[in-house]
Amino acid sequence: MKQVTLIATAAMGLESIVAKEVRDLGYEATVENGKVIFDAPISAIPRCNLWLRTADRVKILVGKFQAKTFDELFEQTKALPWESYIDETGQIPVSGKSVKSTLYSVPDCQAIVKKAIVERMKLKYGLINKLEESGALYKTEIALLKDEATLTIDTSGTGLHKRGYRVGQGEAPLKETLAAALVQLTNWKPDQPLIDPFCGSGTILIEAALIGQNIAPGFNREFASEEWSFVKQKHWDAAFGEAEEVANYDQPLFITGSDISHQLIETAQANALEAGLGDLIEWKQMQVSDLTIKQKDGYLITNPPYGERLSDREEVEKMYQDLGTIMRHHPSWSAYIITAYEQFEKVFGKPATKKRKLFNGFIQTNYYQYFGQKED
Repeated sequence: MKQVTLIATAAMGLESIVAKEVRDLGYEATVENGKVIFDAPISAIPRCNLWLRTADRVKILVGKFQAKTFDELFEQTKALPWESYIDETGQIPVSGKSVKSTLYSVPDCQAIVKKAIVERMKLKYGLINKLEESGALYKTEIALLKDEATLTIDTSGTGLHKRGYRVGQGEAPLKETLAAALVQLTNWKPDQPLIDPFCGSGTILIEAALIGQNIAPGFNREFASEEWSFVKQKHWDAAFGEAEEVANYDQPLFITGSDISHQLIETAQANALEAGLGDLIEWKQMQVSDLTIKQKDGYLITNPPYGERLSDREEVEKMYQDLGTIMRHHPSWSAYIITAYEQFEKVFGKPATKKRKLFNGFIQTNYYQYFGQKED
């Protein structure tokens, strides 16, 4: 087996960003709801897990077929080449989901798929007794949508947003994958100033620093497929070697984060240190009304409080007003603000140049984009 079909799963609204990342790695991709699909050599499994900043997971597509009966599901699952991916001692937990399908009982579908895989594996490996399942983990999923069954194996293990640097977090932390997407949706370059006046535990700025120095986001973590025999050690060595070679640790950065909470600033500093970014980001404890901008051009990217509780609404509106007032004094700066607060533009005092719908977890938000007017 030289090629595999991979699926990079994505949060709603981020599919096009994930697709761009996949294409930047050199693979042709097609986009569907919640996923990006592409054919690639086996070496793409380490590379995509290491480099995809905005994808949730990388899965192998084992097979796809129509199934309206349990017999069809069993026989067609059994016909797939599971032994090409799964070692003889592999652990094979099966999860499932079913949407608008005749086979609506997820537990039954999981049990049938598991039985079919085991039967196939026993046949191919010449086993009489049950599988040992003491080795590497192959998390398998059966997903049914309108009677089409899709069978995948997860190569990532823990979700890709778990970079391994978060030693602490605030009450409502932004997922690392969404934070990276917020940066990638701007035109910020690493030689330009960047500030986040509601930095919380620092996720947006840490992701920006990783992007700025071209550091692979998965460099400091492990992946399930590192234990798989068909993904050779040479593929992992090459992927990690490439990541080390292209990282630009000497790239100077002009990144500042501030927050009203002294405790969150300490958390942000600890997270940045864990990410290997040391003193590259400047952290300050202050409220947004005290924000002073000295550089001529730059970028503000932030995830301020949304004021979901009525008791917080007045305080949040004041923060938005203060931020709007400050940014109007710096028209050459670009500002990017993600919030679920629907009256944001009115309170901020200016309509956005552009806005984009994004989901922060299960909260529907808008990403308000204000493009700076470059001075002559």
